[in-house]
Amino acid sequence: MARIAGVNIPTNKRVVIALQYIHGIGAKFAQEIVEKNNIDTSRRVNELSDAEVLSIRETIDRDYMVEGDLRRDTAMNIKRLMDLGCYRGLRHRRGLPVRGQRTHTNARTRKGPAKPIAGKKK
Repeated sequence: MARIAGVNIPTNKRVVIALQYIHGIGAKFAQEIVEKNNIDTSRRVNELSDAEVLSIRETIDRDYMVEGDLRRDTAMNIKRLMDLGCYRGLRHRRGLPVRGQRTHTNARTRKGPAKPIAGKKK
């Protein structure tokens, strides 16, 4: 099992698919990484040599922000908005949708399960 950026990527999947198990690497970046390292897209992780795995690991460390660093950066961006007290920060603080969605109905993912109100039933 190859370990890249602190994640055990699955061995029996194609390299492009397996790289997407790393937080911060999607289809586009996985394809870029494979092309930079001259690896055939149809090859599987268990067919890679140690040198190829090392070159993939070095490419990711050098060129991409992934896993812990990316999560920390995202959390700091949200914290900055909350500290500023801007509209988006207030929505984050209250646990409501941030991007303009309606909240009269729906928005249950952000608001959590519905709280029953006495006498509401019509």
